[in-house]
Amino acid sequence: MSLDYAKINELAEGYKADMTRFLRDMIAIPSESCDEERVVKRIAEEMEKVGFDKVEIDPMGNVIGWIGNGKTLIALDAHIDTVGVGEIENWDMDPYEGKEEGDVIYGRGGSDQEGGMASMVYAGKIIKDLGLEDDYTVMMVGSVQEEDCDGLPWQYIIEESKIRPEFVVSTEPTDGGIYRGQRGRMEIRVEVRGISCHGSAPERGDNAIYKMAPIIMELKALNANLLDNEFLGKGTLTISEIFGKTPSRCAVADGCAISVDRRLTDGETWQEALEQIRRLPSVIENKAVVSLYKYERPSWTGLVYPTDCYFPTWVLPEEHPACQTLVTAHKNLFNEDARVDKWTFSTNGVSIMGRHDIPVIGYGPGHEAEAHAPNERTWKSELVKACAMYAALPKVYIENYKK
Repeated sequence: MSLDYAKINELAEGYKADMTRFLRDMIAIPSESCDEERVVKRIAEEMEKVGFDKVEIDPMGNVIGWIGNGKTLIALDAHIDTVGVGEIENWDMDPYEGKEEGDVIYGRGGSDQEGGMASMVYAGKIIKDLGLEDDYTVMMVGSVQEEDCDGLPWQYIIEESKIRPEFVVSTEPTDGGIYRGQRGRMEIRVEVRGISCHGSAPERGDNAIYKMAPIIMELKALNANLLDNEFLGKGTLTISEIFGKTPSRCAVADGCAISVDRRLTDGETWQEALEQIRRLPSVIENKAVVSLYKYERPSWTGLVYPTDCYFPTWVLPEEHPACQTLVTAHKNLFNEDARVDKWTFSTNGVSIMGRHDIPVIGYGPGHEAEAHAPNERTWKSELVKACAMYAALPKVYIENYKK
């Protein structure tokens, strides 16, 4: 049957209270990376309640709900882990209450990004309610560990479960727009060694912290000269951590290391990003070691899936059928043209498209600026619009863009 956009909007609005309740339930369950078991089981319960055809939890701990059994596989993704609350004094309310105030829901994870999961699940219900199943299968994923290691859950799904959707819709917050790309990133360690001695006679040693100082200043200068890109913007780097090693507070430091957060724009490679640092005069002079961090933390199930901390850049052309599917759905549902843009931050797209070349397109409730911030909030009206988009898009794709 053809799409009745007015009916989809009507049902999405009708499920606003259900989505609000479900999102508040998720917010109330602390679910930092590697501690998502309780929220995963709560999501599975809601998927089963609204009538998904199959619900499973994979060995990494991702929750996956399935609708339909057609040949075309379309996936929607919401990472359901959150960051911590940070300094509690910066919050005006309990971050795990899910406080409601008019159209607003407050709490950790509301925008980033359990709101996307709430909208996804009730989009599945609308597909069932209206009999919108066609020659497609929809896979809805509540992914874990994204905040710790973006892309890792989908790296596991693609490489180990051998699942390759035709395209994936990321439900990360998009401020009402449709997002088709993001800069990549790297987590880099720079380390220098010194020689310790008693602090009363520093001339006898070789202070590693002093050796790091010129490296820090050259990195600051390097940031200003990185490649720019018209769509994604400029590559950047910043020093995010510094570590000293010393026998005591009364000794010269014999080790110093820094962590560098490197953002890669379109056209930059991870190899060149490392070489740019290795070529710095102070890095050469002080024999600094430059390397990528590796992520090896166990998921809540205990599974360890090691990966280098390199998260590739990706850009989907605006004319791609996945992007045009969302543009068309948005126009038909809301009678307005969508803003097509990009994320500032990183998403699971780094693995889905960046590593594995599966197209990704983004549309999600909430706002980027709310991510990781105190008093995080999202909007019920945006949950409703996202729900309608997710319900319509598989059929829009099949009827208009499937080749």
